Amino acid sequence: MMFRGKAWLLALAAAMVLLLAVGRFFYTWYGPGPLAKDTTFVVPDGVALWSLSAKLEKEGAIPSASSFRAHAKLFGSDEPIKAGEFLLPRHASASEILKILQGAEGTIRRMVTVPEGLPSIMVYERLMNQPLLTGKVAVPEEGSVLPDSYAFQRGESREAVLKRMQAAMDKTLADLWAKRSPDTVAKTPRDAVILASIVEKETGKPSERGMVAGLYSNRVRKGMLLQADPTIIYPITKGKPLGRRIRQSEIQAVNGYNTYTMVGLPKGPITNPGRASIEAVLNPAKTEAIYMVADGTGGHVFASTLQEHNANVAKWFALRRQRGEL
Repeated sequence: MMFRGKAWLLALAAAMVLLLAVGRFFYTWYGPGPLAKDTTFVVPDGVALWSLSAKLEKEGAIPSASSFRAHAKLFGSDEPIKAGEFLLPRHASASEILKILQGAEGTIRRMVTVPEGLPSIMVYERLMNQPLLTGKVAVPEEGSVLPDSYAFQRGESREAVLKRMQAAMDKTLADLWAKRSPDTVAKTPRDAVILASIVEKETGKPSERGMVAGLYSNRVRKGMLLQADPTIIYPITKGKPLGRRIRQSEIQAVNGYNTYTMVGLPKGPITNPGRASIEAVLNPAKTEAIYMVADGTGGHVFASTLQEHNANVAKWFALRRQRGEL
């Protein structure tokens, strides 16, 4: 009787040890982890589970690399580990960490943004000033970058990010060129980018792009001087703000960009135009306008005759005098 009692106690003790071991096994996988705060974790491209688990242990995300590997093989999915930078939440379990590293959830998206009308010298400066990118890059060709926001990974090369920007421009230009109107004055895709860069710099109102494109298209057809102020500034600053009024000597300067002293398009773009400006040039508004002047609201007043234009200019100067700008 005593023997049976001891056997029962031993069996009960063994069962309890087994339950504790199983509980510990599952707790190690599903229980809270050691991270004391939300932490970024970088997964290199092509990393294997062995080195990944060692890196997780070294950075304090999991208590044991060997245990993580064993649990991952038993309970993890067949999804591959993603390369990138991830945010691991405070006290994330080993199970949660694996799910985060196998999917998009928790991925830290780092972006570099190129606004519409940003010249290439400033695109270069943005790339060089991004401390999480690596390597050097040359100033890109003007007009070769599509303004947009571009995701990148920590440690990625600046050259790789720039290539994505330029590939996006190539694709966008090809798509829009294929849908161009017969009314466009652009004879080549490069012409479209050059004229779009002027449109981009001449108006800050999205609703005006078609009209501004139509106006400059009319001037090209008539063989008139385009007389776009931003083309005077570009050779001086490479597209950066001038910070002062344009001098008379600069208006009279003869070079490949100044459309006050040359007929037709400048020799190259004066900034990186956005998709909307390229589309406007390739599908310009039908208008008789060949003149425009600021209206005081950030937009313009358009005219088809010099008489109309002079009246609009007089109104603009009167408004500036009223504001104390003259």
